[in-house]
Amino acid sequence: MTSSMAARQLGFEPFAESFPTELRSQGTEDDVQAVIHAAYRQVFGNDHVMQSERLTSAESLLRQGDVTVRDFVRMLAQSELYRTKFFYSTPQVRFIELNYKHLLGRAPYDESEIAFHVDLYTQAGYEAEINSYIDSLEYQENFGEAIVPYYRGFETQRGQKTAGFSRMFQLYRGYANSDRAQGKNKSAWLTNDLGRNLVTPVQTANFGRSLSGVVAGDRGQVYRVRVTQANRGRTPQVRQAVSDYLVTYDQLSPTLQRLNQRGSKVVSITTA
Repeated sequence: MTSSMAARQLGFEPFAESFPTELRSQGTEDDVQAVIHAAYRQVFGNDHVMQSERLTSAESLLRQGDVTVRDFVRMLAQSELYRTKFFYSTPQVRFIELNYKHLLGRAPYDESEIAFHVDLYTQAGYEAEINSYIDSLEYQENFGEAIVPYYRGFETQRGQKTAGFSRMFQLYRGYANSDRAQGKNKSAWLTNDLGRNLVTPVQTANFGRSLSGVVAGDRGQVYRVRVTQANRGRTPQVRQAVSDYLVTYDQLSPTLQRLNQRGSKVVSITTA
């Protein structure tokens, strides 16, 4: 099975085959439009934004070079439109889950991250909550001033806990779905797993079953972990080396941790 087939099976092929959207200096109008489109899609969780709802003044500032892409993302997340879609009618923990997804491109790792943001909002308010993601070192290291945030939680990577890989699939419900059309916007998705410190099951593209062995299974069963070496640069790679690791259930967690440390990208976990 190729890495693209594995990504298709897991349901994130569009992200596996794309590269971050970046606004370079001297960018063309087409470049600006691509950034604006990507930012709306990412920050608003693929929810439809009508022409009359768009933040035209913020778009104009970006087009003129008066604000960076990071500033533009902040304007979208601080807007009344974002509050209306994801804050006013959404439980606080679910709102925090979505902020992680929209602004950092990953899921919360553990309950302590949720508790931190609950306390931050209580003490400092909405703007401080949004700014805490965008002003973080994590945001700067991954997106900087010119890259639109993207779903990076599908990749094992340095600094990401192993649990983050599977939790991201719980928040991600398909490329064509939106975060306001999932039927569960009234409650948090990860509360139970975070509270009990459980690893969330990885869901396949049809979201009807979990990949065996990620959370539980026959300890005598052997699992195939397929990985590619992470691309450390900004340029596309024509060919990526794909490796398979055959491990038992008890070896799964330490194997994922080692791959994480090496910067490898896990594309599938299946029974062998």
